[in-house]
Amino acid sequence: MSERSDWRLYLPRPLRALPADLAFVLVMVVSTLLAALVPGLDETPLRVVLGLPFVLFAPGYALVAALFPERGPVTIERDDDHDAAVDQRGIDGIERVALSFGTSIAVVPLLGLVLNFTPWGIRLVPILVAVGGFTLVGVVVAAGRRTELPPDERFSVPYEAWFDAGKSELFEPATRADAVLNVVLVVSVVLAAASVGYAVGVPTDGESFSEFYLLTENDDGDLVADDYPDELVVGESVPLVVGIGNNEHRQVNYTAVVFLQRVERQNNSTTVLEQDRLAAFSPSLADNETWHRRHRIQPTMTGERLRLTYLLYIGDEPDSPSVENAYRELHLWVTVRANSTATTA
Repeated sequence: MSERSDWRLYLPRPLRALPADLAFVLVMVVSTLLAALVPGLDETPLRVVLGLPFVLFAPGYALVAALFPERGPVTIERDDDHDAAVDQRGIDGIERVALSFGTSIAVVPLLGLVLNFTPWGIRLVPILVAVGGFTLVGVVVAAGRRTELPPDERFSVPYEAWFDAGKSELFEPATRADAVLNVVLVVSVVLAAASVGYAVGVPTDGESFSEFYLLTENDDGDLVADDYPDELVVGESVPLVVGIGNNEHRQVNYTAVVFLQRVERQNNSTTVLEQDRLAAFSPSLADNETWHRRHRIQPTMTGERLRLTYLLYIGDEPDSPSVENAYRELHLWVTVRANSTATTA
């Protein structure tokens, strides 16, 4: 055994028996599961760095390896007239890589579609189990099919030859110009890797904003942005759902206040003549957290074209809350009639 192969002795026996490329895919699956599920690691850029090839490459490579265990096309010299013949039984490395990406893009959505019709749904753990399980099955089948072939017909990654060629090219350049180009190449690769690592590890925050919306609940219990009440009765309550979405890239303490207002519009300006405070909420939301609150509106004043107004503030509400000083504002135009029982009396 060569000195370079001694590192295999430190690997578990099952990994030592696997071809190098299949062992690499197996390590990729295990590493991704650890990065996505272990507390602490699941919040680091490592989750993204490992997750992308896990989804976009690993399952397709395992499937292609299972379908094509043979080595790529080989040129064979004939003894009679020295004409070259090509053995086309397998596919070469470039074709494997291209097919791996394309097959992964086809397989992963199909796995998601199947999960969508299961009790587990499309969530992180089911996706990890489905993609990881599919990949591991492909690795096992690929390893078994390669074992059945003669050693000289099995596909293998010539990583040792690549290592020797790279070492010779980098450290034993033929000319001074080659040495300069090698240095430029190494510096370029390091800078590119550092740039990608910085982009993943320190992503830009993007635009900061908060979502503020009203919903109603339909007959099936689903929340919809439809069928808002437009006629109310004093003393009777109607249900509504107010929602807030925090996209401020930080923890935010909100205050939402609800008023029923009698307003007057003149010369494109609106004046509040009278208002009743109906409700107030003070949720505290983490970044990317969404909050819903079911509540009931019970009007106390009557009139037509009254404005049911929701005002949102970051932090505490001011002494005189209004549409002008609110961070976000929502309103519905409603007509409030007197209690029918009181009118009859």
